[in-house]
Amino acid sequence: QVQLVESGGGLVQAGGSLRLSCAASGSILSINAMGWYRQAPGKQRELVAAITSGGSTNYADSVKGRFTISRDNAKNTVYLQMNSLKPEDTAVYACEARIATMTFQEYDAWGQGTQVTVSS
Repeated sequence: QVQLVESGGGLVQAGGSLRLSCAASGSILSINAMGWYRQAPGKQRELVAAITSGGSTNYADSVKGRFTISRDNAKNTVYLQMNSLKPEDTAVYACEARIATMTFQEYDAWGQGTQVTVSS
């Protein structure tokens, strides 16, 4: 079984920064794409940023220039550096990873989510 554990959420004032981390553990052969999603109350879940195993990235238009996604393949960990935070960034952030297991199965694993609250 594979687990994704997030950390780094919290309360920050507008203009501040937070860094989210998500570590994968378990029966992992390899991890392909990894990403961060968020869901605000009353809104649909949206992709914030994603990164391939080779390091190619893509971002939602609303966070371009403010957020940076990165990963450490040796640690099976993905990060999201969030700068110049705005109140509209307030949401539950969850990481997702496309996992290939030791039994050669492939599936999408999800973290439990971490709350990010930006006060004005």
